[in-house]
Amino acid sequence: MYKRILVPYDGSAPSRAGLREAIELAADSGAALVVLHVVSELPLLMGSEAYVNYGELAEILMKTGQGLAEEAVAIAGKDGVKCEMTVVDGGATPVCDVIIDQIAAQRCDLVVMGTHGRRGLKRLTLGSDAELVVRRSTVPVLLAKAAETST
Repeated sequence: MYKRILVPYDGSAPSRAGLREAIELAADSGAALVVLHVVSELPLLMGSEAYVNYGELAEILMKTGQGLAEEAVAIAGKDGVKCEMTVVDGGATPVCDVIIDQIAAQRCDLVVMGTHGRRGLKRLTLGSDAELVVRRSTVPVLLAKAAETST
């Protein structure tokens, strides 16, 4: 059915839920996973005005992203799922735009991603990359909701 499944992964609970769902689909269908980690400068640009060496910080973020993507590939590998990874420096581009671009660049025919499942004001103020990907994707998108945790 599906041959290449794009899985955005940042190590968060929602992205782990998306990865788990994608692994199950790939194991059942023989599809390959493409793990995508997007390094984004947007939170930095909206942060404090204190001095930040953006070159050093970008290097740290890329190394961290590489590690997270390798983690996801290792998890998929334990289940015998063929997996590759890509780490993209999105700069100031919104993460959802990078994900949309990578669907075509990686020749994927399905996107599986996690979501917080936020509602109401939290969704409006925090935004939803998952929702924007669903609205703009040219391929099917499967959302996996992260398990709720008590606070």
